Amino acid sequence: MSGKKLLEKLLLAQNPQSDVALLRDALAIESVTGSETLFARFLERQMSTLGLNTGTRAFEGARENVWGVLPMDGPSLMILGHTDTVHVRGWKEHWQGDPRKNPFGGVEVNGQIWSRGASDLKGGICAAIAGYRLLQHTGVQPFCGLTFAFIGDEESGEPGSGVSAGAKDLVRCIEMGMIPRPDFAVYVEPTNLDIYTAQIGFFIADITITGKTAYFGTPELGVDALKATHKLLSRVWEHEAELNAGPRHDLVGTSSILVTDINGGGFIAVPGECKLSLIRKLRPGEALDDAVSAFEAVLNTEELPKGVDVAINYPSGRDHPKGGSPVENDPDLAAVDLLQSCIRQTRPKAGKIGGAPYWSEMPFLTDQIGCPTIYCAPGDIAVAHTFEERIEVEEYLAAARAFALFFAGFGASHSSQNNPT
Repeated sequence: MSGKKLLEKLLLAQNPQSDVALLRDALAIESVTGSETLFARFLERQMSTLGLNTGTRAFEGARENVWGVLPMDGPSLMILGHTDTVHVRGWKEHWQGDPRKNPFGGVEVNGQIWSRGASDLKGGICAAIAGYRLLQHTGVQPFCGLTFAFIGDEESGEPGSGVSAGAKDLVRCIEMGMIPRPDFAVYVEPTNLDIYTAQIGFFIADITITGKTAYFGTPELGVDALKATHKLLSRVWEHEAELNAGPRHDLVGTSSILVTDINGGGFIAVPGECKLSLIRKLRPGEALDDAVSAFEAVLNTEELPKGVDVAINYPSGRDHPKGGSPVENDPDLAAVDLLQSCIRQTRPKAGKIGGAPYWSEMPFLTDQIGCPTIYCAPGDIAVAHTFEERIEVEEYLAAARAFALFFAGFGASHSSQNNPT
């Protein structure tokens, strides 16, 4: 069946009310990082209803990853997304007296559904499930193996979590043969239905500068941690200027470093301790170990005044002990071309190739199991993690149709790439 004819069938078969109801049901389930299991079980029920072979596995205690598999010979496609959202503290107060006051209400205002997780990224998960359901309604069978894998612990912000524990366990399950090894993967982070083939890397550094406090009238008896911090900050900002003037990546721009917090003193005395935090952005091609080494060399803590101690902690290890790696995939892959074509049939102005200005879990597939991976889904990253989080209904419905087209065409696309004759 031609793509045009299939799209016509999809348009006739799609039930917008049912697809929106699926999203609203998903949004109604609170799944802040650490409490993803109820949402994972909801997804298991959805996939089981569609005839997929489902499975779950606990990580970090009772938290669960979930997957559904359509087994088939030939190339294997994976749709991947995280089940957790960031917190909703302050949401009700922000929207007091407004229909949007319930962070899990999924209320529609001006053609957009407002809720925590609407863009990041339950909209992407539900669009993919709705797309497969829609394809079933047309009677078309994918010519590829298809796996939906939904994992917890991607988001940061909750104590003791947000270290990609779910992604790490997913990789273990693939390596053990519990989940099919994919040949191509789509991680449904929000992209407004553009296609991100690259992403930034990052590390966060928490720095504690310790001196010696002393009464303000006898400052000579102390060692001023704030003055030492000033020296370190000056070096960090010099490093920032060097990075900004350095090489530029076509999709994600230059590398950078940003001081995000500083705290010190507080008494009428010589500051005995200061703390600062910063985040370093890496462009694809940079090695995280090298970036950390260069940063520590720039600080040059050995030249600080006698009596000053500096401790550096890297709290956000992901695929790397000190942070998350940058990634770049080939934008000319046949699967990318196919996905772009499918999107433009349903959302003509979308489907542009770009780079993610955020970090998510692409490296676990690209670097650890050698699977080309891209980000693509409805929703806008600019409203994620805010009180403005929402998703456009028409974009969400177009995404479901685009995913249905992609599932139908992936097997032929992958075969033609690997067997050009």
